[in-house]
Amino acid sequence: MEVTLSKRTTPTPAPVQHGLGAAGTVEPVLEVCSLVAGYGRIDVLHGANLRLLPGQLVALVGANGAGKTTLLRAISGLQGIRAGTVRLHGRDVTALDPDARVRAGMAQVLEGRQVFGPLSVQDNLLLGAYTKRDGVQERMERMYTLFPVLKEKRELAAGGLSGGQQQMLAIARALMCEPRVLLLDEPSMGLAPLLVREIFHVVQQLRAEGLSILMVEQNARAALSIADWGYVLETGNVTLEGPAQELLRDERVQAAYLGL
Repeated sequence: MEVTLSKRTTPTPAPVQHGLGAAGTVEPVLEVCSLVAGYGRIDVLHGANLRLLPGQLVALVGANGAGKTTLLRAISGLQGIRAGTVRLHGRDVTALDPDARVRAGMAQVLEGRQVFGPLSVQDNLLLGAYTKRDGVQERMERMYTLFPVLKEKRELAAGGLSGGQQQMLAIARALMCEPRVLLLDEPSMGLAPLLVREIFHVVQQLRAEGLSILMVEQNARAALSIADWGYVLETGNVTLEGPAQELLRDERVQAAYLGL
């Protein structure tokens, strides 16, 4: 069936293309409804809505200043909201602090990586497991399998890693709490193309294993190329959504974000 992209009303995501199997009605693992948030007296988000289905990789794209990072921070609890709700696996988590949201199954990789520079790679990973102490060593070995360079440098200070290695560490640290929903904020920022491909390959692998991922990304072409579903955020509003491959071919997206 042909999908027609139009200005957004009520979100109706298509069946997830990866990680679910048979098509059908699926309850979202993450649902954001009419979210309003900002700084001081200025609203940055003006009633944003989105949904993330189980095993789905969703890309959120938009221009600088559109409110993408603010939306992720509001979802994870790092940014207070003025109105709206955030639901995780059907549970209203709007009033929960960030720590409680992590314990409920949500983890965020912040823009700019934000690793603990003076601490070793291994200690950074251990800090990521603070909400889930059972099976830490097994999960750490899993991270070393996903990112072999981290095993090589596990005793080194995280601040001495390259930008790409720090991004790998930031993702691995978030995965140490075994989230069911992963929020990624600009994972390709400042990285060489080869490293971007490596990071995105791991993101695809995690999605294939069933992890639900919401990814904010300035590189709209790269993000939509690997995502199942996409949202376009403009001045604090979700104005367009659809299957990622359809968005890649949409003339409005091409003109505004793909340079075509």
